[in-house]
Order: sequence, then structure tokens, then C-alpha cells
Amino acid sequence: MEGKMTKLEKYWILYDVGNSAFVLLVSTILPIYFNYLAGLGGVSEVDALAFWGYAASVSTLLVAFVGPVLGTMADTKGYKKPIFTICMAVGATGCAALALPVSWSVFLVIFVIAKVGYSASLIFYDAMLSDVTEPGRMDQVSSQGYAWGYIGSCVPFVISLGFVLGNEAIGISMSAAMAIAFFINAGWWLAMTMPLLRTYRQNHGVAKKEHVVRESFGRLFRILGDIKKERKIFLFLVAFFFYIDGVYTIIEMATAYGSAIGLDTQGLLLALLVTQIVAFPCAIFFGKAAKKYKNTTLIKVCIVCYFCIALFAIQLDKQWEFWFLAVCVGMFQGGIQALSRSYFASIIPPEKSGEFFGIFDICGKGASFIGTALVGVITQATGNPGMGVGMLAALFAIGFGVFGVAAKESPKRKGAGE
Repeated sequence: MEGKMTKLEKYWILYDVGNSAFVLLVSTILPIYFNYLAGLGGVSEVDALAFWGYAASVSTLLVAFVGPVLGTMADTKGYKKPIFTICMAVGATGCAALALPVSWSVFLVIFVIAKVGYSASLIFYDAMLSDVTEPGRMDQVSSQGYAWGYIGSCVPFVISLGFVLGNEAIGISMSAAMAIAFFINAGWWLAMTMPLLRTYRQNHGVAKKEHVVRESFGRLFRILGDIKKERKIFLFLVAFFFYIDGVYTIIEMATAYGSAIGLDTQGLLLALLVTQIVAFPCAIFFGKAAKKYKNTTLIKVCIVCYFCIALFAIQLDKQWEFWFLAVCVGMFQGGIQALSRSYFASIIPPEKSGEFFGIFDICGKGASFIGTALVGVITQATGNPGMGVGMLAALFAIGFGVFGVAAKESPKRKGAGE
């Protein structure tokens, strides 16, 4: 990365380190624990996978509804940090509340609340990128955020894993071990957020109006009109809607899928830990590569590789195949997320970053209900989890096609390998 990172850039990256602990928890230990709770409630493994997918879909749909309005409110001067803080607090508190001794259905409700808080906080966090760094450094700073998020999240995860896998050796129940894990991850999330909250200042935004909420709705409709006129932004969002949906579905459903097809639980968790470790250098690599190659080309490479991953998953039934898939996902996960975020930040007006990232979140985390619901429906209809995951290949194919058109519409920009 050219030049030393500023203190604000480092603190912005730290939030990725903090919230990624929750993401790793959700994609590894949490589905396995939910399967355990669902089993106690007499729910079959196939239905448990479907219910987990439906819960993920509900959380993303909720964010899709509230995200754009929150984003437009956040573009009002002085509003971005307070709303970000509230969303982060809801997510972290929800993570800790998962420790409560409840039934599988109530557990899902708490999970949805925590997931909504987490996803909503990312609208404002992503929109902060234009405030914390310069346009020519966006690819590198964004990639560093994902990279350190992957490796940093391993710290609370490994500690949590020690309690969960060694609960009998240390003489505590599985529920107590999980409660400790939830508190550890919630505390980590809060601690990593504090430096950013102390130092962040909103540089871009619009003047405060008398009726902020009403004005926010008005700006939302105007921004939707602007997107329709801005062909390059519109096409990118359509492409992003499809390919990132597949990416997030794979992240959220990996452990639940492995568990449903009968793979060893301990092996699944260790394989996904390897994913985080592999993702660290690969995310940094893609950030550096963006200085030499077109970031649009690198995004295309990542989409094609994810398409192949989805096809490979159809026949997956062995532990080593899951490990192989985990390494492949780690290689491209950070690249496709970081380059998509920085690419979008570079083609939108910085003073409207909150508004645009509110829409971006709909097309990203807010739209991933399609993939998770697709996995759930196909799995229940066929009784074959592999067919459900394999259908994600169609999302990557559509995303690649539309992104190819969007890339031709995009102007050349400095610092992006163009």
C-alpha cells in the first residue's frame, strides 16, 4: 500500500476486525448450535437448514426496507455516526442476547435482530470510506479492511472454539460454552469499534433540514431517479445484486450445509477457520493487484471462480472436498467484496455516499434473501442440499453477464489500475 495508513484509516479498518467476529460466528458455530437446539425441539436436519435460510432471508429483507431511508438520513451532516452507533449497538447486544436459554424459534428471532443491526451498521460503515481516505487509496484501504477483518476475527473465534469443543473437558455444558462464546464476540465487536467512534468526523453530507425523516424520503426518491439516469451505476447495482447474493449465501450457509450432509462438525469449523486465514493475504493481494490491473477485470475473475465453486458444491459429500472448497472461497471472498465496495465508492458522488450505499446494501446484503431462500426451497423440495447450493451458479452467471456490460460503461479512474 502506497504511503503509511493514517490513524483514521486504521480505526476504520478496526471496525471490520470487530464485526467480522460476528460474521465468522454466524457462518460457523451458530448454525451448528441452532441445529442442536432444533434437534432438541424435534426438527429434522433438512428442515433445520431450511429454517436457518429463511431466518437469514427475513433479516436481509428487513434491512432492504429500512436501509435506503437510514442511508439518506445518514447523509445529513452530523447524523452518520449516531445512527451507525445505534445499529452497531443493536447488533452487538443481540449477539450477547443469543446466550439466553431459549427455544430454537426464539433463538432465530434474536438472531434476526442481531443480524439486522449488523447489516444496517455496514451501510454507514461503507459510506464512511469516502470520509476516511482519498479516492486513489480506496481499493487498498477497502481491501485492508476485509483482510484484517478475516485474520482479526480468528482471535475471538479460536477462543470461543476452545470453550465449545472443550466444554466437557472443562466441565461446563454446551449451552454455557455457547453463552461464553456469544459474550466474547459481542465484547470484541464493541472494543474494536471504540477507536472509530472517538475519531470519525463526517466530511461529506447535506445540510440539516427541519423535517429530517420527511426530507430523507424525498432524497431517497430523487436518488432512485438519479440511479436510473446513471447507466453505469444502475448496471453495476443489478450485477452486484446477483453475484454478491451468491457470495453471501455461501458464507452464511456453508456450515449449515456441511452439517446437513453429515460432515464432521469439528472438521467443518477448522476448515472455515482456514478460509479466514487464506482470505487475509488474498484480500491484500487483490488490493495491490488493483493498482496494476483493472479492478473490473479482477471482479470478473472472482465471479467466474465463485461460479465454479457453486458447481463443485453440487456433488460435495466428503470432508476433504469441503476443505478444498473452503480454501477456494478464502482466495476470492475478500477480493470480490473489497473491490466491489471501493469500485462503487469511486463512481458515486461522495456527498451522497450514505444514500447510494443504502441502495448498495439492498443489492448486497439486503438482497441475499434470494440465495438463502433458494437454498431452503430447493433443499426441501428435492431433499438434496447439494442441489440447493448448486442453484447459486445461476446467480453468478447472471451477475457476470450484466457486470460485463457495466464495466464497459465505467469511466477510467486514477489509482484503479486503469
